[in-house]
Amino acid sequence: MVEHAVVIAGAGPVGLTLAGELALAGVDVAVVERRANQDLAGSRAGGLHARTLEVFDQRGLAERFIAQGQIAQVAGFAGIRLDIGDFPSRHPYGLGLWQNRIERILADWVDALPVTFYRACEAVALAQDATGVELSLADGRRLRARYLVGCDGGRSLIRKAAGIAFPGWDASVSSLIAQVEMREEPELGIRRTAAGINALGKVDYTIEDGRVVYAAGGTVGVVLTEPQIGSGEPTLDDIRAGLVAVYGTDYGAHSPSWISRFTDTARQAAAYRAGRVLLAGDAAHVHAPVGGQGLNIGVQDAMNLGWKLAQVVKGISPEGLLDTYHAERHPVAARVLRDTLAQVVLMRADDRVDALREAVSELLAMEEPRKRVAARMSGLELRYDFGEGHPLLGRRMPDLDLATREGPRRLFAFLHDARPLLIDFATPGGLDIAPWAERVRKIEAQYAGAWELPLLGAVAAPAAALVRPDGYVAWVGDGTAQGLSDALSTWFGPPSPR
Repeated sequence: MVEHAVVIAGAGPVGLTLAGELALAGVDVAVVERRANQDLAGSRAGGLHARTLEVFDQRGLAERFIAQGQIAQVAGFAGIRLDIGDFPSRHPYGLGLWQNRIERILADWVDALPVTFYRACEAVALAQDATGVELSLADGRRLRARYLVGCDGGRSLIRKAAGIAFPGWDASVSSLIAQVEMREEPELGIRRTAAGINALGKVDYTIEDGRVVYAAGGTVGVVLTEPQIGSGEPTLDDIRAGLVAVYGTDYGAHSPSWISRFTDTARQAAAYRAGRVLLAGDAAHVHAPVGGQGLNIGVQDAMNLGWKLAQVVKGISPEGLLDTYHAERHPVAARVLRDTLAQVVLMRADDRVDALREAVSELLAMEEPRKRVAARMSGLELRYDFGEGHPLLGRRMPDLDLATREGPRRLFAFLHDARPLLIDFATPGGLDIAPWAERVRKIEAQYAGAWELPLLGAVAAPAAALVRPDGYVAWVGDGTAQGLSDALSTWFGPPSPR
């Protein structure tokens, strides 16, 4: 039996992000993945929202994604586009980028870190006790870990084996999704039928003046609403039959890269943790893909969990810190489930629903509703409940252009190593964090610009801010150290003896 501190089941975007976070923190982490390599990834997801770009920017990775993607305004609600170009962010946009490329970029990042992979094998059973979890693999090998994290998708074996309930709503509609070659040039774009939404689009495209411009030839992405809720593994014959039903021809579809099925099933794990087993991404929440939320909130699950799990494994923080993972992330996915249920209804092809969608579209064209919904869909409005205080408390720390003793630096550059950060802007005599100095990085800096937050606009400049590794503000100073020791102890463990 091989032992690791943490084992992750699943090497999709969520599992890879979590593995990278744990490795940055110096944790012995291993990943079990059924695929032989990342090149076998499909393209169920097609982009990154603004907050996801920010969290990758916090690790110095954003430019890797931007270099391969298409910058565009991708935030939307039920197909109604919402422009966030006026939001205070270094990334007031989204990025069109297929999931297989997202995974490849993350895999390249993780490959440069000390992470062990068990590829081309699946987890088949687990057993946990007071000190760890034993994971059995299909090839007969066994792994033991202090903690196991299921990032193994909506049908998660880890969730089921841990006995975590998955309540929610059953499917009311299902769709086929595929990438295929076509001998004939297809009719690109969206077509609505009584059954629902159908779409054809080239995998290779560019964004010009806010419009999608498809390349000639090449692989075609296909989305087809099934007349009845499907089951079982879909085939090329299913894709051809669906094309004929909607378009009157199958366009000579052949050579599929991959074929899959998705539904509007909406379910969420009742608990994100059961003892030493935790869940993240689709293993914790599934919903319709409308709005492009799944991959994005899954990556942010991993960013929230990674540093907390690392501190517990290393004995820095008590095990109770892991309870904040469920407390903070469960409400986020619950809201996404509510939003996607509403969007699925709004996107149905029905005269009455068309009238409702027109009314919602008119509402979202107004300034305040547009900002509120766009901020939520892009991930920029999130605030964790850390109690009353400065508007920054519990919200994302902006990526400020700081003046430091070492010269001008972006704030996110100080988060690349995933360490907590205390920024002292104007505290007389400075702030003493000697008992946490080995865990928390402290810098003195100045910022001359306006302090702005999405939805809130201008806010009062803080004297200091304590920033967690995931980029959220855990304490705001008013020129004194009041409350700082409590915040440091809560998030980064008790003080070390002087």
